[in-house]
Amino acid sequence: QVQLVEFGGGLVQAGGSLRLSCAASGRTPSDYAVGWFRQAPGKERTFVAAISWTGGTLYADSVKGRFTISRDNSRDNAKNTVYLQMNSLKPDDTAVYYCAAEKSPWGLGSLQKNDYNYWGQGTQVTVSS
Repeated sequence: QVQLVEFGGGLVQAGGSLRLSCAASGRTPSDYAVGWFRQAPGKERTFVAAISWTGGTLYADSVKGRFTISRDNSRDNAKNTVYLQMNSLKPDDTAVYYCAAEKSPWGLGSLQKNDYNYWGQGTQVTVSS
């Protein structure tokens, strides 16, 4: 079992930056690939970025060059955190952002939300124009 909690959402003007954090705990969270997804009102939850347990990254085309995913792979469960640095934010980035861990350890990360079994509660990001 892996438990996830997101932090760092808020209100920002277009062109601004935010950093989201996903604090992971439980059964060796550093062994799991973690993804960020987002869901705008009335829309489906969509992939944003993912990072493998070794640090390999994937990005949605809409955020490439603006968002950066990274992780602190401490073996200390209390300090295992995945970050999403979001720069040059646009109003279209407004959504609830969720982090998620893959179903099995040692994965490479996936664009498909069905490949993730553990989810955080979400954090709201609002970008004003």
